[in-house]
Amino acid sequence: MAKDTSDMPAQAEDNVDVPESTPEIQFESNASPRKPGVKGVEVIADFVKRLPLGPGVYRMFDEDGEVLYVGKARSLKKRVTSYTRLQGQSNRIMRMIMATAAMEFVETRTEPEALLLEANLIKRLRPRFNVLLRDDKSFPYILISADHEAPALIKHRGARIRKGDYFGPFASAGAVNDTINAMQKAFLIRNCSDSYYSNRSRPCLLYQIKRCAAPCTGEISIEDYKGLVAEAKSFLSGKSQLIKQELAQAMEKASENLDFEQAAVYRDRIAALSHVQSHQGINPQGIEEADVFATYQEGGQTCVQVFFFRTGQNWGNRAYFPKADKSYEPSEILESFLSQFYEDKPPPRMVLLSHDLEEQDLLAEALTARANRKVEVATPKRGEKRELVEHALTNAKGALGRRLAETSSQLKLLKGVAEAFGLDRTPRRIDVFDNSHISGTNAVGGMIVAGSDGFAKGQYRKFNIKSEDLIPGDDYGMMREVLSRRFARLQKENPEGYEQAARFKAQSKASQEAKSDEQDIAPSNADIPAWPDLVLIDGGKGQLSAVRETLEEMGITDIPLVGIAKGPDRDAGREKFFVTGEQSFMLPERDPVLYFVQRMRDEAHRFAIGSHRARRKKAVVANPLDEIAGIGPARKRVLLRHFGTAKAVSKAGIDDLRAVSGISESIAKLIYNHFHE
Repeated sequence: MAKDTSDMPAQAEDNVDVPESTPEIQFESNASPRKPGVKGVEVIADFVKRLPLGPGVYRMFDEDGEVLYVGKARSLKKRVTSYTRLQGQSNRIMRMIMATAAMEFVETRTEPEALLLEANLIKRLRPRFNVLLRDDKSFPYILISADHEAPALIKHRGARIRKGDYFGPFASAGAVNDTINAMQKAFLIRNCSDSYYSNRSRPCLLYQIKRCAAPCTGEISIEDYKGLVAEAKSFLSGKSQLIKQELAQAMEKASENLDFEQAAVYRDRIAALSHVQSHQGINPQGIEEADVFATYQEGGQTCVQVFFFRTGQNWGNRAYFPKADKSYEPSEILESFLSQFYEDKPPPRMVLLSHDLEEQDLLAEALTARANRKVEVATPKRGEKRELVEHALTNAKGALGRRLAETSSQLKLLKGVAEAFGLDRTPRRIDVFDNSHISGTNAVGGMIVAGSDGFAKGQYRKFNIKSEDLIPGDDYGMMREVLSRRFARLQKENPEGYEQAARFKAQSKASQEAKSDEQDIAPSNADIPAWPDLVLIDGGKGQLSAVRETLEEMGITDIPLVGIAKGPDRDAGREKFFVTGEQSFMLPERDPVLYFVQRMRDEAHRFAIGSHRARRKKAVVANPLDEIAGIGPARKRVLLRHFGTAKAVSKAGIDDLRAVSGISESIAKLIYNHFHE
């Protein structure tokens, strides 16, 4: 990922994947042409006449073609008919109805299929009036591979393509790493790559520190090693007490035979297993496999806390903050959240909830169909299961309280930035650019992004400086290249974003004297726009001028630019700020806004330096033979064994090269010509 990785283009709204569980669904694009200026009840009533009574999914569009809402219905005709009456509707539904200019429908065979398809469409189209699952990162799993004679114990994230046994999900990568670390001590299973395994001639350090049984060099037979793998699978499958008992018996037997060294090995393995169990928090006695969901609302925001229990052990928890209108009840948010949450994850045998759902039985039926086994969805009222839900609810309250406090502080800082740099409105997105190089070599440009939730690391971008015309060390030229590449890609992939930003700015000026609280609320990092409201440049007046000229040449003139020059002796707190058309200025030394800007500048510096170091490290270990087309790993290995170094290969003649086993005359000429152009 060292190459330029600017934002990927958004998926077209009609390019929708149908879940595997609904293979026979047929799409009916039965939306009539949009009539300019006609929307609301009149449009919806026209569709009702042609709708079937069966189940399906409907989409509502505004006059610009943007998806407003995706819903499912047991009867499409009855559900859509309910939108033809404004009386008795909530404000949210009324706004949605009045904005509807067109609709599209998909008929399904059953209502559970409609529920699954609805979740699929919501996650891809992200309609304005739906509950949206903001954090959609994949969960990490532990994989015990089955495609090698000596299986490996590794962390896995993403599609389950590799053959083996998967255990999870775990709430975080840290939880997986801790578990794997302890399991290496307990079961001595390797976690190296297959290529590393096949090239070993003697045991690695992990064998010396008793973290691996070293099947690679025959320190343990493959059969005995597979016995260790079987024990690890049993432990991860919930048979931890049985494994500990067997190890205890083996330790006692070794001690009776006066084999104290082997007894110590068993002792350490038992201690490692105990460490895994003790670091998994509360472990319920009567629940083998379950996910626990608790929802809490406060301050117009909602937190959904999820706890994962597998094999009777707690494998961590994660807090989600779905985007939803304030009018949604906790149960409504939880219901929509669950269908999206399991859209790409295998559901457990039991799902425990903090609130009763209106369509709880339907959700259980849909999850059962997806998992191909029975899935129970319940809201416990007493006992151990209720205690787990209460524990999750307590965590949800705490997580939401922390988020509200952090969001409030961040919003104040963003307002302070707007005041300090004369912006028309609180910025929703701030892009910060910096370059890093050593005398012009391995130059890298870095861009970090800040929003109302702090740093949006998923939006960070790095740029390898490619221009061959640049003079080494030309910081102005490097910054021009980075900015031109970044905004050229934005213009290509998100041209409407610049127009929206311009409208946003114009509306801000028009309503500057009558701002509402809602206008001052910045979106979360999951919803921040693609185009920045403010660009910060790590540099002085010269850097700022170079950036301004670059953007003006591209026709971009409405984005505020600020240059940050380091103070005398590079003292933090004495930075000068440069804004186009104004005198340079400094902020008070103890101003919170100054600290905030410093933090953003330092983060950009850290990111750029890290990218530069990674590129420099890659260049150091690069082999000149890698650049020759037709020379793969096998030939490179043969050449290095024959000549010793790549430098010796570069000095070899054609006859010397032909003398190497496996190197033909044509390949010898290819190698010789590469080094003697």
